[in-house]
Amino acid sequence: MKTRQLGNLTVSEVGMGCMAFSHGYGKIPPEQYSIEAIQNAYRHGCTLFDTAEIYSPNLAGIGHNERIVGKALKDVRKGVVLATKLFLGSSEVRSEGSVYRAVRRHLEDSMDRLQADMVDLYYLHRTSGGVRIEDVAEAMGLLIEDGLIRGWGLSQVDVDIIDRAQNVTPLSAIQNIYSMVERDMEKAVIPYCMEHGIGVVPFSPIASGLLSGKITTETKFEHNDDVRNWAPQLSKANIAGNQPIIDLLREYAEMKHATSAQISLAWMLHKYPNVVPIPGSKNKERIIENLDASKVELTEEEFHSLEEALNKCRVYGHRGFNR
Repeated sequence: MKTRQLGNLTVSEVGMGCMAFSHGYGKIPPEQYSIEAIQNAYRHGCTLFDTAEIYSPNLAGIGHNERIVGKALKDVRKGVVLATKLFLGSSEVRSEGSVYRAVRRHLEDSMDRLQADMVDLYYLHRTSGGVRIEDVAEAMGLLIEDGLIRGWGLSQVDVDIIDRAQNVTPLSAIQNIYSMVERDMEKAVIPYCMEHGIGVVPFSPIASGLLSGKITTETKFEHNDDVRNWAPQLSKANIAGNQPIIDLLREYAEMKHATSAQISLAWMLHKYPNVVPIPGSKNKERIIENLDASKVELTEEEFHSLEEALNKCRVYGHRGFNR
């Protein structure tokens, strides 16, 4: 697979979000199935694997997903980029005595679960914990000096926060929601990141499956631990409202002998050179399909035609990247 840069990190141009093996899409698969799915992705050319300390069934507990990723990739550690995330609150900073010590404790726990002596890309998951972003950036810089992380990032943030952090310790990546139906990042975040050499890592780039064309108004989602029950675009009314976008993707998929999901990923890969999407799935075949979006190349004419048609479509069910 072709590669791209997230700051100083070289990664496959399509990565893998691993959350679904632990949370968010209903019943989780057996651990061995999840391990094999991650290893299959690596053999298929994927080198960026994204997890977080909080990814556990029903978000109860810590580290379920990190342990799976660690087991799956321990034998190929030097050939992959491991990305994980932490939550940080002001109370634990007070308890630990400094932001650096609090962040390092989280990091060391994650490294233990990942069976790794360093983390390549370490994100602050959200900025709602009451800790100054400049203090987090300073702590991340110290961890880079310690050799415990290679780069750092922020998730679900706008340009004001990004700029404050960037001025203390340069960022490797920003991870926000971004897809054909969630395009807020195009206004300022992506241009800022391009200007400053920061990678953009879209999560939910297929809009929780909406852009695959496989979800209809009759689709039933699982009752337990399934984010699709509250994803704005996946209400029955909004699925129906977004049908013109689904029809547009299907048209291009047929023309390019690809799938709708692959077209949605190829669109963002063509549009921005610093974008590395991390589609997530708990299905082995779907994971490989998503990675193969790297093989789908839109011509300039095809891209501009698709972009023009997409811009005419109204999006129903906006979420935004600050949630």
